[in-house]
Amino acid sequence: MVTRMLPAVHDEADWEAVVEDDAVVRPAALDLLARLGLAEEPFERYTTGSMPVYAIGDSRVLKLYPTVCADSAAVEARVLEHLHGRLPVPTPELLAEGDCENGWRYVLMSQLAGEGLAPAWPRIPAAARDRLAESIGETLAAMHGLDTAALGGSLAPPDWRAFVAEQRSTAVERQRSLGLCEPWLEQIPAFLESVRLVHGDGRSLLHTEVMREHLLVDPRTWAPSGLFDFEPAMIGDGAYEFAAVGVYTALGDTRFLDRIMAAYGRAFTPDEVLAQLLLHIEGNLPRYFKILPEPPEPTLESMAATWFGTD
Repeated sequence: MVTRMLPAVHDEADWEAVVEDDAVVRPAALDLLARLGLAEEPFERYTTGSMPVYAIGDSRVLKLYPTVCADSAAVEARVLEHLHGRLPVPTPELLAEGDCENGWRYVLMSQLAGEGLAPAWPRIPAAARDRLAESIGETLAAMHGLDTAALGGSLAPPDWRAFVAEQRSTAVERQRSLGLCEPWLEQIPAFLESVRLVHGDGRSLLHTEVMREHLLVDPRTWAPSGLFDFEPAMIGDGAYEFAAVGVYTALGDTRFLDRIMAAYGRAFTPDEVLAQLLLHIEGNLPRYFKILPEPPEPTLESMAATWFGTD
């Protein structure tokens, strides 16, 4: 049998040529499934997400991590082990993990039931959305309340306050590199100076990218049926979680965000949520202008109130 190799992926050009081309990845994934004893199972690549992820039959998922982000496999595996069966919402069970050729890694996990929240959202009634918000808040509270000592040093950063200081010092340049214009950029230092940036001991387990695309719901009841994609997980301040929640889960629905926070048991002000967004590794204000309501005034305070104001 000829083994199909996964080429190394070191830069954007490699990513486009290899990761985004299923004709390259699929044969190697099939060989890996054969080594795992799953060659006879039907498998299909998910059309969403940046990494190659395959549904294996109706009970397993295979996720592949290219060379440049292979370390994320260990993070996801450790977090899946830590969380399984401990949250109000199901998370995948870790089934296997290991190395592939050329620095790639893989994680085999259980498949969650349900429909993606993003496509389901328009069909969910208002009352069910309220219940969903409460479930999300309760799930975040449960996750942030777990003892993270067992995770040891497997998740970054080692010092949350140092991380916040670094993100604060680079906030302007990071947003400038993304195309944010000067009138907004010049407001960032004073805004971050005016807002409390650290809210706890920095020892909570964070998903960091809780969004509709990473949540599943039961289409019969609209109750949440799964939370997945823990590769970007970190150990840090629970407030940081609400950057992604505010943008990608609430998506400008301030009532929904307000109910999530109420169930979470702690409310962060609109300015505090925006500050966490400016600290966030993936924070991208130019992108958010395209998907969130336009602030009525050209100030960060107006932006915060428009995007994250309590109902």
